[in-house]
Amino acid sequence: MAYLGRSSPTLKETILKIYRAEKPIEMDQHFYEFGSIQYHIKCSISDPNIVYVSTLTLLETQGTVMLKEMSSHTYEVIKNIAVGVIDIVDPPRVGFQLTLKLHLDNIPRGKEAIITITRISEIQAIILSSQLKEMLKSLNFQDDSQAMNSNRPIRIVYHPSEPFYVSRQPEKITAVFPMNFKDNSDVVIAMSFFQELVEVGSQKEMGKAPQCSWSPVPPFQLRGEPVHDLITNAGFVSFDITSRHVEGKRLDKTVWNLLNFYAYVKYHIKCSRGYIQRRMRKRMESLVKQLNNTRLEEEAPEKENGGCKYVKELVKVPKGKFMMQQRCKDMTRRVRISKFRIRINGCARFRWISIPKFSSKFSNKSYTKLD
Repeated sequence: MAYLGRSSPTLKETILKIYRAEKPIEMDQHFYEFGSIQYHIKCSISDPNIVYVSTLTLLETQGTVMLKEMSSHTYEVIKNIAVGVIDIVDPPRVGFQLTLKLHLDNIPRGKEAIITITRISEIQAIILSSQLKEMLKSLNFQDDSQAMNSNRPIRIVYHPSEPFYVSRQPEKITAVFPMNFKDNSDVVIAMSFFQELVEVGSQKEMGKAPQCSWSPVPPFQLRGEPVHDLITNAGFVSFDITSRHVEGKRLDKTVWNLLNFYAYVKYHIKCSRGYIQRRMRKRMESLVKQLNNTRLEEEAPEKENGGCKYVKELVKVPKGKFMMQQRCKDMTRRVRISKFRIRINGCARFRWISIPKFSSKFSNKSYTKLD
């Protein structure tokens, strides 16, 4: 599976939109979710209180058990989600596995409406869980002689790129997950996580949990399987499920954990990468801060003059104020260098007359008095 939550976020949002609409909505929408689940929602203005929801899972199995259709027990579970609100259409819409007829006028108002619609959006989780439950039950009820004769495991594909295998062994059921990742960094984090998972599972406190093992090569249960499933870059993770793990209410929890193992590993990798990146950013900020402090200390040396020490203080000047000071200095310098020019009114034919510069010092030349 590609998600941890049971409810479909897109399906829930669409049904809530139709339910809360002030005016009737005409809708004929077909969408995919997580790459392997299809939904089709249809409602008309002529009958706004009726909504048809069809769903299909691209389920592929290979082995002794083939579940192409849902069992009667699964139908009963879906009907009991919301009694009086859900009707199962028989036959379903062409190309789909299940079609539900929803009576929106029978949905209770207030907070109960959100709870009911959320439970309706969990139909795919119920279908997938029920299928895997029946597989585990059928394998569990086989005797050891039949199990030894049918050594080939069951290949289950709930997502096109995430198959896993379920095989029957003496006194246990083994689930094997081939692990593949695109990024090399994800492979490193995942392998470290798998090794830690094996170490934690081997502790005495975890004796009641299914035994976990990791191997870089395919286990013996997968001999004879397709080669493209046996080529991995993160090895194979196996869980040994005994009879105590599929008894009573534990069956639901075991099935849901198996379906979401891929999603849990991806979630762990994503959180680990985010944590590493945050630590790297904080470390880089601290190093940059230290470098800046060192640079300021070097730019502010102490100066000694007559036994007094003068320390140059670095003052941060705003950029706009600094530019204005520079312009004023340039203008003052130009005024000092340039000559003063005076314009005389009434003398239009004279353009500009420059006033000569007279020296304030007395000349050293001597003058002769004339008789």
